[in-house]
Amino acid sequence: MNMQECIAQGEQYVMNTYKRLPIVLEKGEGVYVWDMNGKKYLDMVAGIAVNSLGHAPQAVTEAIAKQAKIMMHCSNLYWNKEQNALAEVLVKKSGLGKAFFCNSGAEANEAALKLARKWGKDQGRYEIITLLKSFHGRTMGSLAATGQEKYQKAFRPLPEGFKYVPAGDLKAMEEAITPQTAAIMIEVIQGEGGVYAQSQEYYDGVQALCAKYGVLLIVDEVQTGMGRTGRAFGFQNFGLKPHIITLAKALGGGFPIGAMVAKDEIAQYFAPGDHASTFGGTPLACAAGLAACKILLDDDFLAQVRQKGEYLRTSAKNLSEKLPGKITDVRGLGLIDAIELSVDAPAVAAKMLEKGILVNTIGEHILRLVPPLIIEKEEINFFMNTLEEILKGM
Repeated sequence: MNMQECIAQGEQYVMNTYKRLPIVLEKGEGVYVWDMNGKKYLDMVAGIAVNSLGHAPQAVTEAIAKQAKIMMHCSNLYWNKEQNALAEVLVKKSGLGKAFFCNSGAEANEAALKLARKWGKDQGRYEIITLLKSFHGRTMGSLAATGQEKYQKAFRPLPEGFKYVPAGDLKAMEEAITPQTAAIMIEVIQGEGGVYAQSQEYYDGVQALCAKYGVLLIVDEVQTGMGRTGRAFGFQNFGLKPHIITLAKALGGGFPIGAMVAKDEIAQYFAPGDHASTFGGTPLACAAGLAACKILLDDDFLAQVRQKGEYLRTSAKNLSEKLPGKITDVRGLGLIDAIELSVDAPAVAAKMLEKGILVNTIGEHILRLVPPLIIEKEEINFFMNTLEEILKGM
């Protein structure tokens, strides 16, 4: 079967839920992937921040192969030591209390929403406040928490009890809080919303509002967790003290796993039967997670992520000065970054694809960069030189 035949097979048998590019990826190693024709691409998407250790990282693949020969799955009716060990790592690194395991970011956010409502039930608290332009997933609960009309409109009526306020507006947030408010849920960087972070003053204000009104703070770390920002978790860049965080994407080093981690006094509100996940925290998934965490949460590795992120943004800003008017903004933290263009971003991405680079776009003008955290300066330079060449011709 050639690549076109493979694409035709997919179009015939796979549901049309993604706008896919006309290539079939067949192999990955480090920061590169290859299509069925053998063409090599620099991967600046990394499975949308999943492959943070690159493709086929040796430590993770070896852990998976070893564990697969011992036990892949067992029911959560029993303990398993890999799950316990991964929970300990996440709890100690986050400063929280207990972990719940699932399979994806949307599932982790569903768990967080349910826990917040269970905590608030006896007080009549059920409302969740989130931010406009946020993205928390596509299941019904996480979709209701997502502050973007374009994702919601086809699926109404959605679960009730959600309010949306503009990011950066503390006055609007305080006005939205009522005696029925259970939690405020934020991303410290709105990845799907365009890679936007808010000011330290804003995050301090959100923390203060939670304390003033006795509501929970949930931080969605699905995209920003596990070293993506140059810290173990994104909230640590801003000194936040969340009650609940959610994780997924990079947590398994490319293997599917999600987690919710909560303070002990909040976690205790979940009792047997309140929430569950058949495949949550399997020995196989947690073995992959333990191998990934050993690298991703290492202090020296995180310092390198911060340095590489600074180098990428400085390079982009230098390019902006070389090509006045073509790049309108450069922003980000660690290795979650955006280059905003005055020209058509999807057209730029299409030209990048031709030249052997995968890059993600948001809307008409934003390139979102979430490369493997193992990327080196040489690869960043290749990306920037290619971008310069393309922009000069547009």
